[in-house]
Amino acid sequence: MDDLETARLTLHPMSPAEAERLLAGEPDDSTRWAPGYPADGDVAGAERFLSVCASSGDPQPFGAYEIRRREDGLAIGGLGFHGPADPDGRVTIGYGLIPSAQGQGYASESLRALLEFARARGITCVHGDTDHDNVASQHVMTAVGMQLVAEDERLKYYAITWSEPSAATDRPTHQSTD
Repeated sequence: MDDLETARLTLHPMSPAEAERLLAGEPDDSTRWAPGYPADGDVAGAERFLSVCASSGDPQPFGAYEIRRREDGLAIGGLGFHGPADPDGRVTIGYGLIPSAQGQGYASESLRALLEFARARGITCVHGDTDHDNVASQHVMTAVGMQLVAEDERLKYYAITWSEPSAATDRPTHQSTD
């Protein structure tokens, strides 16, 4: 599967071998990591991805993606789907950036691209959640059009639903507005 390109980022679909190297802390020859990458969330995402691969096979294109800055090629975070779509076309997403990459609009830019990618592939609803005190993540989800749909004592739950798929292509180019 090809990389997804945005104005400033490359979203690289991870293979199981790349996820295993991430867990081992060993980038391959074609990957360079920014200081602080992988963070705990990246490790958790790689573990989830490998668990899905082990139970039902590689879910790409609904798998894990590494976020890389186009200007220098450095990996700065990850995002992706928690697994393939359910029978109704719903998926759950997660994302995160290393601290030095936060606050620059990268999360919104990458999540917006992933949402458009999912919609173009017939996904009808995308879910995400965040801790109550993670105001930055709440801002990211609302900035890309997700709406708060529920909350409990621990988490706030967001979703975006479409009645029809978009006419986007396989390799959309996106621009962040935040």
